[in-house]
Amino acid sequence: MAERPRDTVLSPAGRAAMRELLDADRERTVARAAALRRDWDAVVQSAALVATDDEHDPEGSSTAFERAHIQALLDQARRHLADLDTALERLRDGTYGVCERCGRPIAVERLEARPAAKTCVPCATTQR
Repeated sequence: MAERPRDTVLSPAGRAAMRELLDADRERTVARAAALRRDWDAVVQSAALVATDDEHDPEGSSTAFERAHIQALLDQARRHLADLDTALERLRDGTYGVCERCGRPIAVERLEARPAAKTCVPCATTQR
């Protein structure tokens, strides 16, 4: 693969707009993760107050499911935060908007829809 172009995809105004999108997405994701942590703590706390036998208690399985569901959503939010942090780093170093697989520019429309996108649409389609 050839050396990846730097700062060839977005104008300064485009970079500023993407920074705003990334910052806003990050702020929403941090708030979502905090809410999920509160939900997790509430489920754990309420389960600790009652003698729950997940195997025999009809409510036990739903409590376990609820914990697993919240944990999965929290893990997803943490991964998204990591992706956003990587995108912000790429924006700072001038490689944002360049596909990590092929080195071609990522369409602005894709970046607007998925600000943390690391790949162009063709590469994202072939990853599946």
